[in-house]
Amino acid sequence: MSMLRSLSRQMPRTRPASTYELPLTGCERHTHRQWWARFHTKRILRLAIFAVAAFFAIRIFFGLDAFVTVVKTEPDDGKPPLYQDYHRWELRLPQHNPDLPYPEGRHGQFIWMANHVHGSGWGNAMQEHLLNAHLAYKSGRALVFNNYTWNKDGSDYSDFNGNLIPSRVPLAALIQGPAAGGPLPPGDTAPRAVTKEYFDQVCPPSERHVIMSDEVTNAYESESHAGKVLDAWVEKLKTLPRCVEINEISAQIFSIWIFGSQRVLGIWPSLKSSPILTEFRWSRLIERAYTLNEHLFTSVSWFSRLFNRSAYPYDKIPGLLAIHIRRGDFEGHCLHFAKWSSQYNGFNQYPELPDHFEQPQQAGWGEATEEGKRIYLRHCFPDIPQIVQRVLEVRDTPAGKGLKDIYIMTNGKRPWVAELKAALKETGGWDKIASSRDLVLNKEQQYIAQSVDMLIGQRAQAIIGNGFSSLTSNIVMMRMAQDFPPDSNRFW
Repeated sequence: MSMLRSLSRQMPRTRPASTYELPLTGCERHTHRQWWARFHTKRILRLAIFAVAAFFAIRIFFGLDAFVTVVKTEPDDGKPPLYQDYHRWELRLPQHNPDLPYPEGRHGQFIWMANHVHGSGWGNAMQEHLLNAHLAYKSGRALVFNNYTWNKDGSDYSDFNGNLIPSRVPLAALIQGPAAGGPLPPGDTAPRAVTKEYFDQVCPPSERHVIMSDEVTNAYESESHAGKVLDAWVEKLKTLPRCVEINEISAQIFSIWIFGSQRVLGIWPSLKSSPILTEFRWSRLIERAYTLNEHLFTSVSWFSRLFNRSAYPYDKIPGLLAIHIRRGDFEGHCLHFAKWSSQYNGFNQYPELPDHFEQPQQAGWGEATEEGKRIYLRHCFPDIPQIVQRVLEVRDTPAGKGLKDIYIMTNGKRPWVAELKAALKETGGWDKIASSRDLVLNKEQQYIAQSVDMLIGQRAQAIIGNGFSSLTSNIVMMRMAQDFPPDSNRFW
């Protein structure tokens, strides 16, 4: 308090500008002010200085959320959030105006992929959505987007392994940018993406051309790469009416067989330069979760923590190694991959990457050898000693120079994560080791936490990912889009 008193004595006092145009001298102050006014001013000044100091102290230790009141639009009944505010925000997008001039408005052209994937993890849904959005952009049509959907039966909640989850999550809660109705770069005249509700308004069912996807897929070779699939659809859409719907029961345009092989890379030259990627951002909900937790996995100065810094742009975090480790039922998936001699996900197979998976010889059709199972499990479901060994190998590479912090992206249970963190710490040389289990998230962030992991992995100096995972492949795709060094992307 002695410092505060000293500061208060040294700071000049002024009258309101409405009374005096220039600050008063000390003599004038004593001439014009009563003793009680001088005392009152001193007390207010001291309180103001104390309040500012307290604000910065709370901001450093607790973050800006200490001053934010969370308004609950519905009672907390223990159920997952429904993200209704995000959907209402989507409905208010400015492009939802039928009177806008072409190529938007009621005379614009639209494509609604009613057959978009559902009941799959966000990693699978995200990769399909981005390619569908790019197809719409290249065809000059407005993408009609819908929620990330787990269950299409109309229910608000679904059961997942005994846990209640939202059946639908609006895209606005997950991502920003042209793929979610955001603006395009200045000068780009392509139509903006719109919601399904607006599509229903300007393209009633009687005006839609409904097409089965195999009308186009049958026109090209079954093993064609994604670039040829894109070109075939762009040409087909030129011949169709303004309102196009892909039949709900038809196969996805970009199939799992494309995403699960190098065939997807055929679209990369076009996709990388597309505003779908160049203007991509994670949602504010995700970015906020990142900002409030970044002190767990990287050094953040006390000065930086005074302000609510943005997570964007997604620059590299020097010194951070992000590792992606799937646990739980993923062991069964890994053995299934071994049974059918699966490859890495397509976006984990860029030729520039240093790690390539060589499939072991099978015992027979749909039958893996014991050695083959061990090879798949090492790359897909590594144990703690294997994880530690691989981390040390990557740290010794040129891309690993300067690594000092680790962030573990995992769905592993807390005791297992604690054991892994202890084993990594024993190797020495690490300042911070944190995991997905350490993040402090609000209720809305908890159900989309994998996107927080993806943002952290996207920004890390180096990653070690699961080559068979779409979460890893989306991270790798984003890093390659940002021209991160290819050798900073490694696998188990």
